[in-house]
Amino acid sequence: MTQITKKRKEVIAKYDKSKVYSLTEATSVVKSISYTKFDASVDVDVRLGVDPRKANQMVRGSITLPHGTGKTMRVLVLCTPDKEEEAKAAGADFVGLDEYVDKIKGGWTDVDVVITMPSVMPKVGALGKILGPRGLMPNPKTGTVTMEVGKAVKDAKGGKIDFKVDKYGIIHSQVGKVSFDSEKLTENARELLQTIFKLKPAAAKGTYVKSIYMSSSMSPGIQIEPKSIVL
Repeated sequence: MTQITKKRKEVIAKYDKSKVYSLTEATSVVKSISYTKFDASVDVDVRLGVDPRKANQMVRGSITLPHGTGKTMRVLVLCTPDKEEEAKAAGADFVGLDEYVDKIKGGWTDVDVVITMPSVMPKVGALGKILGPRGLMPNPKTGTVTMEVGKAVKDAKGGKIDFKVDKYGIIHSQVGKVSFDSEKLTENARELLQTIFKLKPAAAKGTYVKSIYMSSSMSPGIQIEPKSIVL
C-alpha cells in the first residue's frame, strides 16, 4: 500500500474534497495547497455539455488576461521583409519566413505563439501537421493571422491566451502563477470563465457548464460553483 507523505497529509487537511467552492475560495485554497519549489502554474479546467465533433457546438476564443499569465511567451512571426521591423519593435523573439519554415519542417517548435500574415498562409499552411497538434497553428479567429503583426505580438506578450474545447468537451487554460496574489488570480479566472459562458453555442442543449476545477501544477483540483462566476 502506498504511504501518504507528510506534505500530502497537510494538503488533504486544508480542503474538503467533497465541497464545491466559490471562485474566490477556490483561489485561496489552491494557493494554500501548492508546495512545489518552483512557481507553479494555476490552471482552470471547464467541462462543457457540448459535442466538439459538431461544428455548431465548437467553443473557442481568445482573451487578454487582466494580469497576464506570468509566463514569458516566446513569439515567432512569419512575415514578409516589409513587416519584420514592426514585429521586432513589438518584441517578437523570432522574425523571418523561409528560414523558419525550413526549421519547423525539420522539427523545431521551440515557441509558444506563431503569428503570420494572410499573404504567406500558403507557406505556413504546409506546416499544419507539425504546428496543429502543438496548438501553434496561426488562425484568423484568434488574431494570429493578421496584417497588424505588431499589435498581435504585443497582445501575445501581454497575456493574451487562446482556448479551445478538446475532443472530450473540456477547456484547459492557464490563468496565472501561484505567486500571484489571490485577487489577481481570481480576476484572471473570472475573465476566462465569463468569456466561456458567453460563447455558449445556440445548438448546445442541456447543462452548458458541467463542472469547473482549479488546480496548480501538482495540486489536487478544487471544484468551483459555476454560479459564483457573476456575469
